[in-house]
Amino acid sequence: MKRFRRVFPVLMLLLIVALLAACSSNKSDEIVRVYNWGDYIAPGVLEQFEEETGIKVVYDTFETNEDMYLKLKNSSGYTYDVVIPSDYMLTKMLREDMLAELDFSNIPNAAGIDDRFTGLDYDPEGKYTVPYTWGTVCICYDPEQVTEPVTSWDILWDKKYDRRIFMIDSERDSIGVALMSLGYSLNSTDPDELEAAKQKLLAQKPMVLAYTGDDVKDKMIAREGALAVIWSCDIGQIREEDDTLAYAIPESGTNVWFDACAILKSGENKANGEAFINFLCRPDIAQLNADYLSAASPVTEAYQNQDDFVKDNPIVNPPAEDIARYEIFQLVDSAAYEEIWSYVIAS
Repeated sequence: MKRFRRVFPVLMLLLIVALLAACSSNKSDEIVRVYNWGDYIAPGVLEQFEEETGIKVVYDTFETNEDMYLKLKNSSGYTYDVVIPSDYMLTKMLREDMLAELDFSNIPNAAGIDDRFTGLDYDPEGKYTVPYTWGTVCICYDPEQVTEPVTSWDILWDKKYDRRIFMIDSERDSIGVALMSLGYSLNSTDPDELEAAKQKLLAQKPMVLAYTGDDVKDKMIAREGALAVIWSCDIGQIREEDDTLAYAIPESGTNVWFDACAILKSGENKANGEAFINFLCRPDIAQLNADYLSAASPVTEAYQNQDDFVKDNPIVNPPAEDIARYEIFQLVDSAAYEEIWSYVIAS
């Protein structure tokens, strides 16, 4: 009996340690690692997901598709589950076998997505991605400093706005603007056209106050510049602070982009990633995110409940006839674009 009394506490201790280890192991499985654009989700959404599901979100952000891609390729021993890149980068990742096929039985809310946003070129069979949001590249401007109509990309080369222009610190977007200003496709691979775009960006550089990322919103709100190339999804956060800034898409057209959720093959929590994507597709959550960005939600029910600013705004929700003449980024030889952009930034 005495021997049992001595052994029993030891057995209990071992049992408690084993239980704690098991609980710790289970708890570590209940996470999802998400890699998303900066300022790209409504406040409180991550916390609500955690509260409703018990799944902890490890959340990091990036500023360009290229930054995201390089981190995924160069990181060792750490990966994400959910990533939210843009169209052309999703094409690249699919070709490099980086994305896992989705189990849509875990994403039933995806059935509520408008058919217009499924089966697009970057995922023609709709097996690997779920639309998150979409929009355009546009010009944000201060109507007190810019009193003329903003109808052409050439205004970004007008010397009267010297050192009052912000460009996006993104090779595809800024080179794309230069190509469009020259009347070329923003997916051009023609060496002469790319050289012309390079020279145009070099001519513009002394006039550029900064090449910006997420900070452009605060800079324009503070009236640090007169004109800025932005993504239309920045409009929502700008409007929260200042609804007097104006926006325009040049008459010659622009880029219409699509960002979508995907699961990495290297991710360790696929089911949790699909639960997170399903949550983003829930109409109330989709509307929260879309309203935060002043973007037109691809989730039909969410879009129907959005305000007229979004529904009637050709900048964030262009009509079908405009979309037909706008361009979507395609996957092109990235080395040529990287060389141009590196040269422009370093000059």
